[in-house]
Order: sequence, then C-alpha cells, then structure tokens
Amino acid sequence: MIEQIEVKVDAQGLHDITKAVAELVAAKDLAEGLCTIFIQHTSASLVIQENYEPSARYDLEQWLNKLVPEDPSLYTHTTEGPDDMPAHIKSALTLTSIGIPIIEGKMVLGTWQGIFLWEHRHHPGTRKVLVHLS
Repeated sequence: MIEQIEVKVDAQGLHDITKAVAELVAAKDLAEGLCTIFIQHTSASLVIQENYEPSARYDLEQWLNKLVPEDPSLYTHTTEGPDDMPAHIKSALTLTSIGIPIIEGKMVLGTWQGIFLWEHRHHPGTRKVLVHLS
C-alpha cells in the first residue's frame, strides 16, 4: 500500500509529520512490517529527530544553515533564488527516505523521536511525501 501525504510548509524548518504517518499505519491494520517514507523533492528532506524539546530542532537548523550558507557567490545554480542551491546541498546531506519497523500495528519510534519533513527553502508551498507500508 502506498499513500501520499501533502504537507503544507510556510517556511524553512522542521515540520512534524509523525501523526499523519501514524494514522496511515493504524488504518492499514498491519501487525508487523515496515513503513518506508520518501519525499519527492530535491530541496527538502526527512529526518527522525527530537520531538519533545524544540530547542534541539532549532539548534540543528542553525547548525545546518551555518554549514551550508545562503551566499549566491558560492554557487552557479541561482536561478530560483539564493536559498535554492543550499537547499539541494542540505537535502543531499540529510535523507530522502526513512524506514521504520512496525510491531504490533505501531511504528517503533523511540520515546522522544518524531518524523520531520525538513524544509530547506524559505518559500511556502506543499511538499509530497509517499508512505509505503509492507
């Protein structure tokens, strides 16, 4: 079974999609299996990260922004704006798919883990995420 989640983003940052994915898993009624999540974009990514303390996500975002600066003088691909090529680099450094085991009908995430779409652009929009349950 493959389902699509559309995630509306308003800005750069980590957007929690754990609940949306968990609802798809619950609806499948799958005792054991694997939940594979894939993002269909090259300027956003997926990550499993701290879901309790927002400062951890903030620090992660700040660190990646310092690692990959939005400086047009560093890149040749600038057609879509100064945040586009840095967004592609950030996506390449992170993940475009994640696999999570399913046991007893639920994703087996750690106590403080959440699934996040990591938007690397500043522009609002809608991102498409595919969820495959097997």
